[in-house]
Amino acid sequence: MVDHARARRLGERIKVLAAEALAKVVKDPDLGFVTFTDARVTPDLMQARLYYTVFGSGADKDRTIQILEKNTGRLRGEIGKKLGIRLTPTLELILDEVPENAGALNDLLAEAKRRDEELEKLAKTAKPAGEADPYIHKTQAE
Repeated sequence: MVDHARARRLGERIKVLAAEALAKVVKDPDLGFVTFTDARVTPDLMQARLYYTVFGSGADKDRTIQILEKNTGRLRGEIGKKLGIRLTPTLELILDEVPENAGALNDLLAEAKRRDEELEKLAKTAKPAGEADPYIHKTQAE
């Protein structure tokens, strides 16, 4: 029987243990500032997707991604020691792109707001093209 609540709790525990294990297991000085943002475990508890963000420039991110991929097995082993379940889930580390996407979305919303304000200013000073009353009235037709 599948227990989604247990998978969710296990995901949260894996996220915390991964953060603790990162400093203990990965001793590379080039490792950037890593934040684990989310962990999702399959209902059968056999696979875990661990989402993370890296703070820094593009080169720092690339180097940190390489270091994390190289040390995924070590992280899994350390997590397995402290997890206390019979089988340790396979770890899949995924770079979380939500913060970058959210930043881009905020920029787009700010641009839309700026354009709306410009349009509102133009609408206030706009004058109709042609005559003020372009319709033909019966008194004019006679």
